[in-house]
Amino acid sequence: MSIIRIKNTLYNELVAYAKEHLPEEACGIVAGKIEGDEKLIEKVYFLENVDHAEDHFTMNPKDQLATIKDIRANGMVQIGNWHSHPSSPSRPSVEDIRLSYDSKASYLILSFMTDAPVINSFHVENGEYSKEDLRIYNDEYWF
Repeated sequence: MSIIRIKNTLYNELVAYAKEHLPEEACGIVAGKIEGDEKLIEKVYFLENVDHAEDHFTMNPKDQLATIKDIRANGMVQIGNWHSHPSSPSRPSVEDIRLSYDSKASYLILSFMTDAPVINSFHVENGEYSKEDLRIYNDEYWF
């Protein structure tokens, strides 16, 4: 199982961006470095949900292309993508599973279903999903 690490400042930016876009789903891409079974998120990209919907998202293709170019130019790799669930749990929906084409990607889902946001990361393959080990760290605490 992969360990995915994200610094608390990046996590806080992701939450703030997603809150700004409520009640719509917010979305984007995460990039960084992969070493063995460890994935280190070094940058969170915020992309427009062109559907502006509360129950699904579609990333702007032009934004996706620009993001991939930026990831490569900065010596990173795409780790996966993220999106929010404004009123449902932090787990893949039927549509999320159907649209999860890359079995190497991590799929982060941020839920606002409760007062405190909940984020999880998932591996999706052959129509099945499993939870990954997502760890939020800061400069004083790393595990």
